[in-house]
This record gives sequence, C-alpha cells and structure tokens, in this order.
Amino acid sequence: MPMSDTPPETPTSRSASTENQPAGDNGPAGKVGFISLGCPKALVDSERILTQLRLEGYDIAPSYADADVVVVNTCGFIDSAKQESLDTIGEALRENGRVIVTGCMGADEQGITGIHPNVLSVSGPQAYEEVVSAVHEVIPPQADHDPFTDLVPPQGIKLTPRHYAYLKISEGCNHGCTFCIIPSMRGRLVSRPVEQVLEEARRLADAGVRELLVISQDTSAYGVDIRYRTGFWNGRPVKADLLGLCEALAELGIWVRLHYVYPYPHVDRLIPLMADGRILPYLDIPFQHASPAILRAMKRPAATENNLARIQAWRRQCPELTIRSTFIVGFPGETDADFAELLEFLREAQLDRVGCFQYSPVEGARSNQLDGQVPESLKQERWEQFMSVQQEISASRLALKLDQTIEVLIDEVTADRAVGRSSADAPDIDGLVYIEDGQQLQPGMLVTARITGADDYDLVAELSDSAGPAS
Repeated sequence: MPMSDTPPETPTSRSASTENQPAGDNGPAGKVGFISLGCPKALVDSERILTQLRLEGYDIAPSYADADVVVVNTCGFIDSAKQESLDTIGEALRENGRVIVTGCMGADEQGITGIHPNVLSVSGPQAYEEVVSAVHEVIPPQADHDPFTDLVPPQGIKLTPRHYAYLKISEGCNHGCTFCIIPSMRGRLVSRPVEQVLEEARRLADAGVRELLVISQDTSAYGVDIRYRTGFWNGRPVKADLLGLCEALAELGIWVRLHYVYPYPHVDRLIPLMADGRILPYLDIPFQHASPAILRAMKRPAATENNLARIQAWRRQCPELTIRSTFIVGFPGETDADFAELLEFLREAQLDRVGCFQYSPVEGARSNQLDGQVPESLKQERWEQFMSVQQEISASRLALKLDQTIEVLIDEVTADRAVGRSSADAPDIDGLVYIEDGQQLQPGMLVTARITGADDYDLVAELSDSAGPAS
C-alpha cells in the first residue's frame, strides 16, 4: 500500500511491471518493490527484510515499473484485511508479474495460491530468511558485492518518519482470545533479549528518533517466556521485564510510548515512571468489552470492576495519564444488557482515546461457533451509539486542556501551520495538535505550545512565549 512520510530509499507506490530484466551476478543491483500491509508489528517485519536486502546490495524500487520483483507483506487478522491482501497481490501480479508473498496471511499458503497460483513464494510472518532467499531465486545477489560500501544506517531501513520509530520487543501471544487467530499465525510469546532491544533503541535515538513506540502482541507479558532473564546493557544488569525495560529506555531522554498493554497488576509499577516524566504518561490497553459475560466468552483477562478501580488509582497517582483502548461491539451473545454495561463503563472510565470495531468473523476463530450471532444492522446501531457516547467524552476531556501549555512533537509543516502530537497522541490512531503560527518549525522538533481550541478529537495551539525546541 502507498505509505506517506517514508524516507527516500523506501517504496511509496503500488504500480510496477516486469520490463526490467533481473540483475545477474555481475550486473547492476537488483531492484525490489515492497508493499507493507497491516499493523505496526508487520511494519517492523518489513523494515527488517528491507534492511537485509539493502545490506546485500539490492535497491528498493519506488514503483512496479522499476521493480524486478515485488514483495507483499500481508495482513490476515480479519476478513477485510485478508481481502485487501488478496487484492494487493492481484494488483502486483497484473502490474509486475513477479510476486513474493509473506506476512500473517502467508500462514495460509493454500488460501493464497488457490486464488493467485502464479505467486513465486509464500511464507508466514517473521520469515525474514525465507523472503530473502526467495528474492535470491529471482534476482541472484551480486557476486562482487561489498556490504561495507552500502550506506545502510546503523538503525536499519525505517518506513516511518525519521523522528519516531516502532520498537518491537516480542513476537507471538500466549492468550487464547476466541475472536483472534494471532497465536496460530505468529505463535506463542517469544521475548527478545533485553540487551538486544535496548541496543536497537540506542541506535534509533542516536539516529535522531525522538519517540519510541513500544509494540508487541502483549507488551505486559514481556519476559515471561524467558523467566525475566537478566541481561547487561551499558555495563549494568537489566531485568527482562516491562519495568526493567522501561527504566532503561527512560535513560535515552526521548519519548517512550507503550502500546498493547494488558491490565495485569504489575502494570501499576509503571505509573510512577510516568508521574515522574521518565516515560510518556500513556497506556494503550485493549479492554475489548466491559460485560463480564462477554469477556468470559472472549476469554479475555481481567475483570471490569477491577479495571475501573485501577484506572482511578492510576489517575490519582498520575493525573496526566492518557488511556487509549479498543472495543468490539456485536460480539456473539452480546445482549442489550451487555451493551448497556459497556456504555456505562465508558462513562465511568472516561477514557481519552477509544477505537471501536464491529465484530467480524475471522476464519479459524473459535468465536465463529458461538451462539447468539448479532445481526449486522444491530452491530451498526450499537457502533453508532458507542461512538456517540465516546465522542462526547473525548470532547469534554480535550476541553479541559484549554489554556494549558504542553509539549508537541512536530510531524508535518505546511505553508499554513504545523501539525504535531502531544504526549496523549500516538501517530495514525490518535488526535493531532494544529499550531497555527508554526510555519517556521521543522518535523521532529519538540516545542511548547498553548492550547487555544479543541474539538471532538484534535487540539489547536499557538507557540508559547518561549517558542522553540523544548529539548
């Protein structure tokens, strides 16, 4: 898919053909087109593959017409994502003809080759070596290539703007949520060694990254599978759990934002770090629902009443805390009473940022077999009601920020204004801060601004009297 704000060396288009001949052992460098679909975790996989290809001397093509082969990193989480992946593979085959498929949907090879039999190779998620080997089959690497002459930055190839990056700390998930097939695609939890994660974070910070977005399938469970084995970084021991990792990341002096955090009790230990300004006061917690009956049907951890009490305790300790979450409406068996309980939870919890999805059957998910499938029209009705309630909550919470002075990380500057994000806003999924007098700023700058306006989701601001970089 087209990706805006990508650095010049990465592909930004989905149009290509096979007019170019594959590079030989001693010919010009082969050119690989790349399309990355799905979530930030898949984006990190794409970055790793692209980095290895660049290290081996391959160029990254900006279009189908310039590519000798096209790699499509697919998403297979829900049926609509699968269809987008299949459509993209078909487009790549029409426009180029040489297509390698990888990613989550690649775990179902027959589901791809049954529709697109002419793809060259199919591999599942995290199959970095298989993808690179498949590229070798189409475009043999140059025999005289010297990897030390390639200008590949120490942090690798990134598909995000230079001032923020995703930091993946583990793969897989140990949960058995009935609506999810991630464990069957990505396997059980495998945590990266803590020293490896921290060294990658240091390289990113050294390269100018101002914000790290910590991601995984279950960030709270980091280290469980390796029994929180202690690693060594910067000459000192670091425990491989989420607290130890965050304490070390805080030393880098940049924004650290936590995503995909389950509300386990040990998450309480992170709040003091946020209250002290060492990591961002932001938690992305996918509650998914509030009705105990639906949570049991989903096989989700944690109880609603405990969640409300802990949210209140967190906010007492760290009033600046932003909580984002996602929910599913129309799950099989969801009654009017269950939905009413969900809306009441929203009103009591007063969450800052919320996404909501209508339940969609996913091939292979156990929830497909549950009784009480909700009609599509009722799903839509409940979604609209949910979003209406949350819209009011969001607007009221943003209105509380009027006249406050906050830090803003600049993402984009136009002729009219600068566009950035506060500590409460993750890229692509949360709100924005529009700085009307920020035309002289540059992306990646961290500035202070006073909030002058607010709507349902975004803020308007002007540079404070001490305008300029905040750090």
